[in-house]
Amino acid sequence: MSPPRTIAVIGAGIVGVSTAIWLQRDGHDVILIDRDGPAAGASHGNGGVLASCSVIPVTVPGLWRKVPGMLIRPDQPLFLKWRYLPRLAPWLMSYMGHANEAAVRQRAAALAPIIGDSLSDHQALAAGTGAEKWIVPSDYLYVYRDRRHYDGDAFGWSVRKEHGFEWDVLEGEAFRDYDPVFARTLGLAARLRHHGRITDPGAYVKALATHAETKGVRFLRADVTDFTREAGRVTGVRAGGETIPCDAVVLATGAWSKPLAAKLGLSAPLESERGYHLELWEPSVMPRAPVMVASGKFVATPMDGRLRLAGIVEFGGLDSAPSRAPFDLLERNIRDAIPGITWKKTVEWMGHRPSMSDSIPVIGEAPALSGAFVAFGHDHVGLTGGPRTGRLVAQLLSGKTPNIDLRPYSPARFSA
Repeated sequence: MSPPRTIAVIGAGIVGVSTAIWLQRDGHDVILIDRDGPAAGASHGNGGVLASCSVIPVTVPGLWRKVPGMLIRPDQPLFLKWRYLPRLAPWLMSYMGHANEAAVRQRAAALAPIIGDSLSDHQALAAGTGAEKWIVPSDYLYVYRDRRHYDGDAFGWSVRKEHGFEWDVLEGEAFRDYDPVFARTLGLAARLRHHGRITDPGAYVKALATHAETKGVRFLRADVTDFTREAGRVTGVRAGGETIPCDAVVLATGAWSKPLAAKLGLSAPLESERGYHLELWEPSVMPRAPVMVASGKFVATPMDGRLRLAGIVEFGGLDSAPSRAPFDLLERNIRDAIPGITWKKTVEWMGHRPSMSDSIPVIGEAPALSGAFVAFGHDHVGLTGGPRTGRLVAQLLSGKTPNIDLRPYSPARFSA
């Protein structure tokens, strides 16, 4: 191992907090910096599923043909703020250029080592922190109308199988016996075992951050604007109008990472994939396990006192206000999926997923500045892959050799 150093971690979502914890466990002096506090963004509002099987990107083959219809139909989970299209267009063309079988397989091969054992990764991260109580082992179901609907996803399931994922198909009465809450129009479920869920993602990440502070991690609430350098090496960060000295830095600010990444010499093709959730508090019925309802491309996850519905893709940048239509669609979808469901109150949320144009996160040291590391771009699987990502970055900074090939995530692929 390398000797202990002072390391600034920018971003207190699940990736940044995980990085801070693993660095602290390796004996480093860690400063965790965030302008809004722990779990203020997607780490609060995600679907809560430890979705190890989610190695398939949004950009599947055939997406080109579907997009125009999806954008004009109110029952489809894709939205666009049209005034944002001129800014989005270059990124979108690159993103859609990956909607082919080869790119899907490349993404799956890159993601499987980061998310494929997420439940165990979270249990290792949370051990002894008090946050363990929010981790619940569970099945994860993909729910379809019928066998034909399920067969339409055959390519994705074949790629999962290539990476060792196994599932059983519950059809007809077998699915009813497993969980009778769903509509009769949903007649088949692919059940994956050995997954998990977080019953309150925001509270979970905050508890991890609080534990890190008790162990000596220093938390600073400030906006980082730049880095200081000397002889090609990072020497500090500019935050809150002050310079904070450090020996190394980790940038883990999710969808907001692009401007600071540029200061590290990276031209990151990063966009906000705006996500929405509805929380139905005190629902009359609760699914047995988290489900992905394939027809609506949304997840329904049992949480503490409420059912969280998450999904929807909207492109509109970081600054636009939430749209009404995605919330309405989520409510229509759950009423279709679980007829007769009622609840006491609804909580709405919109946030920003950090999506790279190739759907592969950026993890590693920036080529242009020694001691500057990045860890962002996990799109829909930030919670799932946060603990393993944090551990990989901590291993690199501690002089350890990770047991996976890090080349697919190399920041060098986006050197300016």
